[in-house]
Amino acid sequence: MGRRCGFLRLGGCNLSCRWCDTPYTWDWQGISDSGIRYDPKTELHRQSVSSVAEELLALGVDLVVISGGEPLSQQARLLPLIDILRDADVEVEFETNGTRVPDRRLVRHGVRFNVSPKLSHSGDPMERRIVPQALRRFAVTPGTTFKFVCRTTADLDEVAELAAGFGIDDVWIMPEGQSADAIDKHMQELVSSVIDRGWNVTTRLHTLVWGHRRGV
Repeated sequence: MGRRCGFLRLGGCNLSCRWCDTPYTWDWQGISDSGIRYDPKTELHRQSVSSVAEELLALGVDLVVISGGEPLSQQARLLPLIDILRDADVEVEFETNGTRVPDRRLVRHGVRFNVSPKLSHSGDPMERRIVPQALRRFAVTPGTTFKFVCRTTADLDEVAELAAGFGIDDVWIMPEGQSADAIDKHMQELVSSVIDRGWNVTTRLHTLVWGHRRGV
């Protein structure tokens, strides 16, 4: 958090978290008063690997974060891009919901995973949001961090069960919220219990700085 980086956001997700702050990457069914909430023809832009790499390298950063949606749904297509970035000595971090087993070719020096398994308050059934094979693989992958979005201390009990069940050691707790007030409210409720459990706590810097405004 706070490190200068390039950001590559991909479309499509296999989950549908009710509090998702990037629904425009996957919610093609959502309806508003004016009709379809988000149109994939507007939101998604097909680009070649070479053009994406060129844009990212032009930023002059030493870290690229690949997010979504769920980026590991497209991991085979991303392999050539990762090769280009690593050849340029650019580190890569994947933000993933932990439901896809990572391709072994992605597990290499300079590539790491920020895994954010979804809890019951996301609204998705457990069989969709918790994939044991994937979580076990991530838990033994060097450099992997697990980040859980929480609202109340009851959520922390759910995190503890997952951590114990899948051998997860590096636990970070992030308060849910799409406004500074909501983040502060949940942080104040969570932080003491997070510290008592020996876990790490983080916040949502982009929301605190820019609110719920979309980037360009």
